[in-house]
Amino acid sequence: MPKLKNHLNTEQIIRVAEILKTIGHTVRLQILEALEEKEPLTVSEIQERIESDTEQSLLSHHLIKLKDRGILRCEKQGMNVLYRLEDRNILKIFTCMESCSLFNNNNFKESRT
Repeated sequence: MPKLKNHLNTEQIIRVAEILKTIGHTVRLQILEALEEKEPLTVSEIQERIESDTEQSLLSHHLIKLKDRGILRCEKQGMNVLYRLEDRNILKIFTCMESCSLFNNNNFKESRT
C-alpha cells in the first residue's frame, strides 16, 4: 500500500485530534447520528432517538460540550432549545470509519476501561 502524503501541518493535526476527542464518546456520536436524520431537534427529541439510557441532564452536558466546541449550534424557541449541526461535513466521519478495515474486522482491540 503506497504511503499517503500528509497534507496537514502540526497545528491542523492538533485541531483534528481535538475534534475527534470531542466527538469520541458513544452518546456524542449518537447525537450526531440523530441530527443527521432530522434537524433541528430538542433535547427530548434527541433523547428519544439515541440508543442509551442517558439521563437528560447528562445528555444536556454532552450537547453543551458539542456546542461549546463549535460542532453544534443552538437556538432558543420558546421554552425549548433546538440543536443542529454547525457543519454537516462532520458526518463524513461515519463513512470514513465504515470504510476503515479496523471497523470491519476483529483486529481492533476495544478498550475495557
